[in-house]
Amino acid sequence: RFCLPLVLASLPTMATGEEIAPALQDSWGDFWLFRFFVNAAGYASIVVPGFLLIQYFKRRNYLETGRGICFPVIKSCVFGSEVKSAHQDDGSLPPRAEPTESSTARQVLKLLFCATGLQASYLTWGVLQERVMTRTYGATETDPGEKFKDSQFLVFMNRILAFTVAGLYCALTKQPRHGAPMYKYSFASLSNILSSWCQYEALKYISFPTQVLAKASKVIPVMMMGKLVSRKSYEYWEYLTAALISVGVSMFLLSSAPNRTVSTVTTFSGVVLLAGYIIFDSFTSNWQDALFTYKMSPVQMMFGVNVFSCLFTVGSLLEQGALLESLRFMARHSEFTAHAMLLSVCSAFGQLFIFYTINQFGAAVFTIIMTLRQAFAILLSCLIYGHTVTVVGGLGIAVVFMALFLRVYARSRMKKRSKKLPPGETPVQKV
Repeated sequence: RFCLPLVLASLPTMATGEEIAPALQDSWGDFWLFRFFVNAAGYASIVVPGFLLIQYFKRRNYLETGRGICFPVIKSCVFGSEVKSAHQDDGSLPPRAEPTESSTARQVLKLLFCATGLQASYLTWGVLQERVMTRTYGATETDPGEKFKDSQFLVFMNRILAFTVAGLYCALTKQPRHGAPMYKYSFASLSNILSSWCQYEALKYISFPTQVLAKASKVIPVMMMGKLVSRKSYEYWEYLTAALISVGVSMFLLSSAPNRTVSTVTTFSGVVLLAGYIIFDSFTSNWQDALFTYKMSPVQMMFGVNVFSCLFTVGSLLEQGALLESLRFMARHSEFTAHAMLLSVCSAFGQLFIFYTINQFGAAVFTIIMTLRQAFAILLSCLIYGHTVTVVGGLGIAVVFMALFLRVYARSRMKKRSKKLPPGETPVQKV
């Protein structure tokens, strides 16, 4: 029982002898590992009673014996209303709209609309994310200002707007009949909010370009999770591109730039938080892929996951008393209020642009647009916030994006080949 306190005491200075900025070390309450366990305890206070209730209703065979006004709600949350489909070719993606006889100019305009929407949403989101987490608010000649420290509140802001947008979309458009037990969304929701929290928190310790490259390298843990969770198999080119991404990211991380400042140094804490982001995000995508075996649209998935995300984050914030403190910070700094709200708008509408782009043009075109977005995000961050990149680091970035484009090209070739396979053969599953 003495091990945990010793580990907690040693982590801030272990491994690399990192120097954490004094603003981050004012108290244990500001240290990321302590905050992580406090947040996790808040989520557990909701998850554990929910788990016990689900087990109680299942043991009682409530689906057969239940009655009363609460029966439809309990049935929907615990049992669902529809059996899973026996097989789906690619349930993780919405059905792609077949091209109509519209003119080429119309298709080009539609593609420009999708590309502009995705780039504007996520480039703005990235710039604001770095601004909120790394810069102070209310600074004057005599007052250095204060930083916003509660990453969980930003996650809550993003999720509450995404929940509202998805709910309105589902209410105003025709959607498939929902059949998945609602509680199954909680697994993806929990890993999603933890990955988002790690992503925000990591910016206190590492530069934004490092984070973008690390996100590009999540192909590797996604493949590992796919093998463990979904028992997927992969082609040789997928392993090759994953290895190239690893090499490129390593070149960037190990390159030494002169005159590095504390804000751009890759620290041990930053690496751990990035690893947490990648692991949680990989689980989220694979769990959602498994959930799509039920008949549902991506927007229904977005709604279900964000219902639980709002529940978990607001419960944890209220238990810690952090919700009121964050609202007071918003009242003190109107600029932060504008940034937080715009951050949420970009996140919510960016998800809708994702669904629309994949539906209209397919996953390959979407992946190319988002890969370009990552490259633009690194360039924009370096221009606005003054990050330096060495020649070796630049080559590493080039290797990463070359591998990503090679991956898109190989996947499109494999899809064309799979369409020509005899009826009895099935192609290897890919992510």
